[in-house]
Amino acid sequence: MAHSPPRPRLATADDAEVVAELLHDFNTEFDTPSPGAEVLAPRLRALLAGDSTFAVLAGEPAVAVALVTLRPNVWWDGPVALLDELYVRPDLRSQGIGGRVMELVIANCRERGVELVEINVDEADVDTQRFYERQGFSWIEPDTGERAFYFSRELG
Repeated sequence: MAHSPPRPRLATADDAEVVAELLHDFNTEFDTPSPGAEVLAPRLRALLAGDSTFAVLAGEPAVAVALVTLRPNVWWDGPVALLDELYVRPDLRSQGIGGRVMELVIANCRERGVELVEINVDEADVDTQRFYERQGFSWIEPDTGERAFYFSRELG
């Protein structure tokens, strides 16, 4: 009998520590700076209590997390969502967990009236690019057929 991926669920503000730990693990795995779970948790508790951020967790204990922020945008009637992070523990990847998490992310975005979901992916991370393409995302602008690029500038 095939093992099905753990069922994802929406996180609450009470899950802030769990979300923080997974996000910290994600950054640590990829040698990206993290302020630590103890700094992230209070921020997440406040954000998850509001309407502009939601998270999805999968597993008990949690083995995957997605973090999404919403913002108004002049080009869309509804909010635009940014998938800030999607992380599945390394030993559990390629088992359908990320796909199940994304299904709940998309369903929740639809319920909130989101009309566009954006994701930023590193150029070298081709496995992740393929994953998002399987989820229906494209890095080609539909109106022009040109590649989409992400630019950023830290102001700190």
